[in-house]
Amino acid sequence: MMRFIGHLDVMRYFQKAMRRAKIDIAYSEGFSPHQKMSFAAPLGIGLEGTGEYFDIEVNSFMPSSAMTAALNEVMVDGFKVISCKYLPESAPNAMSSVFAADYTVTIHNENVDITAEKLTAKINEFYAQTEIITEKETKKRTRTLDLKPLIYSLCCENKVIKMCLSTGSTDNIKPELVMAKFCEFIGMEYTEEPILFDYARNEIYTNAGDDNGVKLVTLENMGEDIEG
Repeated sequence: MMRFIGHLDVMRYFQKAMRRAKIDIAYSEGFSPHQKMSFAAPLGIGLEGTGEYFDIEVNSFMPSSAMTAALNEVMVDGFKVISCKYLPESAPNAMSSVFAADYTVTIHNENVDITAEKLTAKINEFYAQTEIITEKETKKRTRTLDLKPLIYSLCCENKVIKMCLSTGSTDNIKPELVMAKFCEFIGMEYTEEPILFDYARNEIYTNAGDDNGVKLVTLENMGEDIEG
């Protein structure tokens, strides 16, 4: 997904795509009806998305492969529909299902002077800490937060950093926040300008576990194909 397009513009784009692809999408009632569409987790500007999700309500069904093909016929470069799955009526919407997300962080070698071996070692040291305390700003206040239990995995290979972070309405951790703390840990100045790192979100998960532990399942695997 294009990285410098805001969420509202992405939503409007897909609303138009539904009409062009002749998807029988359901509309709300009232004076200003709108398509019943819900995005799992809006993607921040500057992040590439390779595993994004949204759900819609439809008035009539069509085969999953046919819907995927119809939507891809009207996609512009930079957007591709990978699959369309059908959910039971009792299933929660995409946004309320989100629990975690995978990210990759690519280093701008020309602006970050560190070897692959040292970067991997420092990432391992950073993640081995018992706690990673930061200040997180919200709309109402600034709160102290321990990132460690909200980082489900963190590793580095060939100067590409991979992390799985808590995502959703309760504890939504951005990869930029993790990298800011990492830069602080190694004594490097951090900037939000895209000169140090490129960020991509690769997958979004729900938690299918229970009191015995977390079980991450992709949102795609919550649904099933309908074949013609």
